[in-house]
Amino acid sequence: MKSILVIEPKAKEVKIIENHAIWTLLEDGREITVPITWYPRLSRANKEQLNKFRIIGRGSGIHWEELDEDLSVKGFLLGIKGVDSPLENPLLNAV
Repeated sequence: MKSILVIEPKAKEVKIIENHAIWTLLEDGREITVPITWYPRLSRANKEQLNKFRIIGRGSGIHWEELDEDLSVKGFLLGIKGVDSPLENPLLNAV
């Protein structure tokens, strides 16, 4: 029987792209880009506020202290949008 090793995705680098997307380079080499419109708090922020973030949890998430926003890399991969997002969250409806 073969086993599967599941490794939690970890961010190595994060950039805000022209105030419309969050680009993340993962430790395993994958790149993820998610729209800022998925996260209303970030959508309302200015360029300076958007760029005041830090990678947290040894790469498992991103934190914007001034905006009181924490996002997980795993959430990016699963397509989870902000709690207060008017956009549909596919995992919240899956039961």
